[in-house]
Amino acid sequence: MNRQAQAVVLLLLGGSVLKASVTDVYLRYVREGLRPFLIAAAALLVAAAVMTLWYELRRPADHRHDHDRSEDDDGHGEHGARIGWLLILPAVGLLLIAPPALGSYAVNQAGTALTGDETDHYPPLPPGDPVPLSMLDYAGRAIIDDGYTLGDRRVRIVAFTAPGADGAPILARMVLSCCAADGRPIKVGMAGDVPTGLPPDTWLEVVGRYTTQRGTDPVSDVDIPYVRIESWQRIPPPKQPYE
Repeated sequence: MNRQAQAVVLLLLGGSVLKASVTDVYLRYVREGLRPFLIAAAALLVAAAVMTLWYELRRPADHRHDHDRSEDDDGHGEHGARIGWLLILPAVGLLLIAPPALGSYAVNQAGTALTGDETDHYPPLPPGDPVPLSMLDYAGRAIIDDGYTLGDRRVRIVAFTAPGADGAPILARMVLSCCAADGRPIKVGMAGDVPTGLPPDTWLEVVGRYTTQRGTDPVSDVDIPYVRIESWQRIPPPKQPYE
């Protein structure tokens, strides 16, 4: 891999990160607040690639060939070339495949992020009917607060479906601290008007009320709350798939 090839690989990698950063694709992998850092990193990669190409094209051809031969003769050329070409894989993945956000498969591989050992205190629900709540907020109020602040209020939750321990669908949403690598699921069981016949990873907007019913997470063996569904509708995947 000569310097020009290295520059092309850098340009492809930086361009793919920049493309993902200026669209909503990056939200599948990192938190929304990291966009400026991704754009800055991608811009540096693109700038380094352009400067390298400009420098290489300005040099006489015989100097470029001598430099490439000296890199190959030091015993590291072949190994460096193999490693360098691997940088193409994530770039091609972002440009052509764009892997989806974490979904039902990840939910079934990890225990719920809410263990029940937290000691948060929840304020009263804001006015509104139904009250929009995140999955984390609803699950925390139901488990930690024993539903005290939920009472008989109607709540609206946006989540995707995943198979539960008994095969029945549950609601789930992934919670990120930084990026998809540290994603953990929030799981909520469904009672009442439970939707049936939906494939996993179907996004729903559900309206329901708190119920004292609880289940057990088969992965972490901790309690998961339930919500009594009164109505539901399918929705497109939201722009921000994580909480």
